[in-house]
Parts: sequence; structure tokens; C-alpha cells
Amino acid sequence: MRILLTNDDGIHAFGLRALYAALVKAGHEVQVFAPMTEQSAVGHSITINAPLRVKHLKESGFEGTGVFGTPTDCVKLAVSALMKDAPDLVVSGINAGANVGPDVLYSGTVAAATEGAHLGFPALAVSYDSFAQGVDLSGHAEFALSVLERINWQSIPARRVVNLNLPAIGVHKFKGLRVCPQTAAVWNDWYDVHKDPRGNPFWWLDGQILPEHVAEGTDKDLLGRGYATLTPLRFDFTDKESLLILEKSLSSV
Repeated sequence: MRILLTNDDGIHAFGLRALYAALVKAGHEVQVFAPMTEQSAVGHSITINAPLRVKHLKESGFEGTGVFGTPTDCVKLAVSALMKDAPDLVVSGINAGANVGPDVLYSGTVAAATEGAHLGFPALAVSYDSFAQGVDLSGHAEFALSVLERINWQSIPARRVVNLNLPAIGVHKFKGLRVCPQTAAVWNDWYDVHKDPRGNPFWWLDGQILPEHVAEGTDKDLLGRGYATLTPLRFDFTDKESLLILEKSLSSV
């Protein structure tokens, strides 16, 4: 397959490099378009008030194009202007940190895959449930590859993203792969306040998804129990239940 590979951690991220190596080794044609700098949690933002610039990187065992923009910029620019032939599949990852439940609304990793889906291509987002740096993710990349190659992409409805999350343990310790829904639990957030060297305050976001709010059998639950999770996502936000309520309540207006 011709694969457009991207991420939100940046073109130098070890997760992207591990997935690139696995895909190329398997014989896929891989073209990398990824942010030059980390773009975590930028969501589906695009650059509209500045030009986009790129830098081609060619190193031992790796070649790709760095984009001075967001993950969504990378996919839009690649498909619209830089790729000679359209991709068969858009893959985003491997991201440092899980993207489960509400994370998909913030994640640049998922947003890049979503942009691919909106442009009409099958799309896969891959994340790893740890922020530890320098971890050998070659085994996790091979696992993601095996999942990618087992999916019948032609059978997936249009404008969908398949969201794969990998637990922060060795692949040999995985309990298996589970297809499952998202958790409905949301983040319990807070801001830690600190002072800079001049005595001025600044705030740093922190938070957690409370375990007691996570339903059994959802992505967050299963990932924490050692399963790789696979969740199909769609981004039709129309609330059909409320649509009927509003139509009924406003019918006489």
C-alpha cells in the first residue's frame, strides 16, 4: 500500500520512526509528512494566517518531509500539493500517550487521521499509553502493522477513523486485541499555579480520568488491563435525539 504517515509528536519522534521502519520493512510505500516540532493536543487546528514551509529530511534508514505546521496541515498539504499519487491509507502515530475517550477531541494524532478520513481515505491512528522517552517501540510498531494488514479497509464506511491504542507493556505481555467502544468518562482537570523567577504567576494544566467513571469494556478500561484496543470513530456530531426535541418544541414558532 501507499501510506501517508504522520503524527503530532514531530518528525523526529521515536514512535513515528518505529512505525516507519516496520511499514517499510513490510514492503509498503511510505511517505512521511509530519510536523517539524511537537504539536500535541492541538486538535484539528489548521494554519490560515501564515505560510506553510517544509524541510526534506534524508537520514540513514529514514526519509520524510517536515512541515512547519499542525498535524492537520501536514495531511492537507501532502494530499493537496505534495504527493504525486494519492495514498491508499493515512496512518498517524505512534503517539506518545493514549488517545482514548475524550482525548480524541484534543489529539493532533487523531486529528491528522480524521483529516485523512474527511479527504476520503481510510485512516488509522496509533497511540502508546506512556509518555516515556526513548522506549523501543519496534515490537509495538510490528503489532500495529499486523492490525493494519488484517483490517479490510474497503469494508469500513467512508469518513471513519480506526483508533488503535497500545498498552505500556511489552508486546509479549499483551492480553490480546479488543474491539471496543470509547469510554464516556471525561477528564477531571485542575491547574497548578506556580511563580516564575520574577514572581509572576503561571498556570499548568493537569488532570485525570477518574477510574470510577470508566465503564467496563471501554477503551480506557481495557487498555489499563493490558489489552490493545481498537475503536472505530466517526465525526458526525449531529445529536439526532435533540434534533427531534428541537423540531417538536419549535414547530409552532
